[in-house]
Amino acid sequence: MSRFWSPVVSTLKPYVAGEQPRIENLVKLNTNENPYGPSPKAILAIQSATADSLRLYPDPSALTLRQTIARTYGVDADEVFVGNGSDEVLAHAFVALLKHDLPLLFPDITYSFYPTYCALFGIEATQVPLTQDFSIDIADYNGPCGAIILPNPNAPTGIGLPLSAIETLLQEHPDQPVVIDEAYIDFGGESAIPLTRRYENLLVIHTLSKSRSLAGMRVGYAIGQRPLIDALERVKDSFNSYPLDRVAQAGAAAAIEDAAWFDETRQKIMETREHLTQALRSRGFEVLPSQANFVFARHPGHDGADLTRGLRERAVLVRHFAKPRISDFLRITIGTPAECDRLIGALDEICG
Repeated sequence: MSRFWSPVVSTLKPYVAGEQPRIENLVKLNTNENPYGPSPKAILAIQSATADSLRLYPDPSALTLRQTIARTYGVDADEVFVGNGSDEVLAHAFVALLKHDLPLLFPDITYSFYPTYCALFGIEATQVPLTQDFSIDIADYNGPCGAIILPNPNAPTGIGLPLSAIETLLQEHPDQPVVIDEAYIDFGGESAIPLTRRYENLLVIHTLSKSRSLAGMRVGYAIGQRPLIDALERVKDSFNSYPLDRVAQAGAAAAIEDAAWFDETRQKIMETREHLTQALRSRGFEVLPSQANFVFARHPGHDGADLTRGLRERAVLVRHFAKPRISDFLRITIGTPAECDRLIGALDEICG
């Protein structure tokens, strides 16, 4: 069938999503899903939206949802863009804002969709090496570039940048768009959204998959000054005018409005993260400092792939990346305390 492909298809190395297996009594700590369910108010809104009105197209502008996001962050609704998960929002940003004559800059160890989008959209990119301790050094991004995208906190390392570093980056690149991907910001980081008021080149992207427990619904959004949002809307309306259905818009708005549930569940995750970090370190693991809903850890005496296989044999799934510098690390999603205890027990069996 490949003789019918467009030329670009054979050059693509598609993003590989985390495994979604069917294993009995599974502890699933491999895809950074929230261990706590969505807001009960969001579930009620979703149930209410499954009515006769589904025969009608949804609001293509998702105005009510954008207004809800705008109130939450103190911006205007026309400074908010929504899409079918943050991956779609990112894809539109790559086309609308990150494709220029000079290369796009992003870390060499980061969200692996970035190089995938570059290949798909024909974007020249330079991958900037992380430092020896796996952090991002803003000074390394001072070279010529057309645009910059950084995840904060970074994935899969979980290491975050202070807001002052993001502001320095913006000040040093006033003529280049800077996209900050904040998929995990709600687990201990400081959002750059307030900086969008002062920096016309800044776009901040969020997802409802992690801290809002709506990975199965696919909703993401971006916040930035109007010209950046206008660019995203032009791309969206050249691709799909209705990316968010009625159910998704209703559930997402209710989830964002339920601040109490949001704060309660993310605090639980951060507390469990600290307990898990200490448990791993007490067993000889190196654990990178995380501001995400996962930890990145390795043991000096055990191969990362071997640990991953051993855990799977015990019905515990974690994520392993067979890549230079990080092949011995495990990315471990923060589950419930009971799930993390299962993980530790399995590691004790494997490591003796």
